[in-house]
Amino acid sequence: MKTLEIIIVSYNSLVWLQKTLDSLNEFYLPDSKYNVTVTVVDNASTDQTVQFLQKSYQRVNLIKSVKNVGFSAGNNLALKLSRADFIMLLNSDMELTEKSKIDELIDYIESNPDTGIITPKIMLADGKIDKACHRGEPGVLDAFFYFAGFEKIFPRIKIFTKYHLLYKDLSSIHEVDAVTGACMIMKNNILQQIGYFDEQFFMYSEDMDLCRRFREKGFKIIFYPYVEIIHHKYKSGLSSTDAKIKTKISNHFYKSFLLYYDKYYKSRFYYKLGRLFLHFFVWLKVKKEG
Repeated sequence: MKTLEIIIVSYNSLVWLQKTLDSLNEFYLPDSKYNVTVTVVDNASTDQTVQFLQKSYQRVNLIKSVKNVGFSAGNNLALKLSRADFIMLLNSDMELTEKSKIDELIDYIESNPDTGIITPKIMLADGKIDKACHRGEPGVLDAFFYFAGFEKIFPRIKIFTKYHLLYKDLSSIHEVDAVTGACMIMKNNILQQIGYFDEQFFMYSEDMDLCRRFREKGFKIIFYPYVEIIHHKYKSGLSSTDAKIKTKISNHFYKSFLLYYDKYYKSRFYYKLGRLFLHFFVWLKVKKEG
């Protein structure tokens, strides 16, 4: 029997983590044809997460980090130990429903040798798609159209929507450049060849970086809309109501985007000018959302 390991990194998200685990138990784990294990990496939470898991979810494989090492390094703690055939990364604020047919995703990725990563259609609680699950490679011009707001004004015109590939048919299976680490399934044997998350990305852009490395080795990133999962995205992160947390996470977003640009675009003739542009527009977006 093929094996799947679901890895969840949690940091002070006990209420949402419990909802995620409960939804896994209700809508997936009892009926899966795969041998599934669930691993929670706790990033030194102070909200009783560890005590809760030890008392109420003893079947969960718990990995305790001595400090908050971030999303990339937190996932790597579990990824380096995993021997499962397939890995599913899942945020602690995700909720499965009757539409969350996870086995269907694994069946697809298993039967398509050239597919390395697959994602379901990730929906926000308000019924809109989480556009982070459906992204293109962020070239400078594409990033400009996104940060400058052209994507919102012209949501179906290809040249303006390459950052989130909004011109594509979101009701059909197709290839994308990147998906979100909030929910992705990948083949572990390919991950072992390519390498784990780049830990210079504390949080944000690490998923884009991993997807790029899969693509560079010739493996496809697939968007699979017939399976859906809910992301309670705006309960934390950039939309947190805690001003200090919001500022800190905004800074991570800002820094990670520039780190990604530095990693892959430094040899381009327009690198310095492009970085100045990105520096301004990413800062502007973070300030606006702050």
